[in-house]
Amino acid sequence: MLKVLGLGNALVDLIFQIDDDQILKKFSLPKGSMTLVDSKKAKKILKVTEGLQYQIAAGGSASNTIDGLAKLGIQSGYIGKIGKDRYGDLFEKELVSKHIHPNLLYGKNPTGTAITLLSKDAERTFATYLGAAVEMEADELNEEQFTGYSFFHIEGYLVQNHDLILKAVNLAKKAGLTISIDMASFTTVDANKDFLLDIVKNYVNIVFANEEEARSFTGENPKKAARIISEYCDIAVVKIGEEGSIIHEGLRSIIVPGIKADLKDTTGAGDLYAAGFLYGLSNGYDLELCGKIGSILGGKVIEVYGARLKDQSWIDIKGEIIRLLR
Repeated sequence: MLKVLGLGNALVDLIFQIDDDQILKKFSLPKGSMTLVDSKKAKKILKVTEGLQYQIAAGGSASNTIDGLAKLGIQSGYIGKIGKDRYGDLFEKELVSKHIHPNLLYGKNPTGTAITLLSKDAERTFATYLGAAVEMEADELNEEQFTGYSFFHIEGYLVQNHDLILKAVNLAKKAGLTISIDMASFTTVDANKDFLLDIVKNYVNIVFANEEEARSFTGENPKKAARIISEYCDIAVVKIGEEGSIIHEGLRSIIVPGIKADLKDTTGAGDLYAAGFLYGLSNGYDLELCGKIGSILGGKVIEVYGARLKDQSWIDIKGEIIRLLR
């Protein structure tokens, strides 16, 4: 079985259920997007959310994907940067507890936080304070960190750090790794479109995007977007919510339906889909089966609050995967 390495913003998720969307307007947070905020603004948002029901867990897009892979039995590693504080301790302990190799760096700023504001319609809006995560630099990456892995997964939020991403994909390509990227947010795509296009064309093998990200990248509807993106890489996956996903490779297009789910929170749906898809690829499964496993994971996680599933859910998921393989 092949090993997967992730690179991402090491964040701790603080997930709040909000009664209405006025708080989004108050802090100019586009609904459904990820907005970077400074420490001062993050504290103001947290002040307003005092008293609301919330959850706390290690997070970050790539971290969620790697966590899912580890739960499915894939040997995994993770590169990220944290602060020397209680949130950093929480993040590291979660990696170790899942048997994920923690290749963690330490910054001067506090560990980053992703304040997730969950609307009543289950849409989530992120106000992200990157903290120590943003301090990660290209010269902190080296060949040894990539040794022994077969897949390298990047979260799109990192593409704002062009030097870091270029160093990472060069090291991964030199080591012979299959490279995947999740575009992460339409706002990130809009701000880094030219750079993303260059990275995808020259380094990336697999692209994951949701409908909005795919439209931002190509200007087209999901089906056309999947075809266009696949012209730049080997495999393009466009996720279309409850309708499932479109997988395009060469001249082949596959539509994989979503699974029926009791929607509570969309946080982590794309991350867990990627985990299921990469799990399938690491086992040599065909693309349709990879997509079906991705749909199972993505469907299960939207039935809970947050991006981390409990042990019973993983038992159920493994049972569903076994049934698919029969």
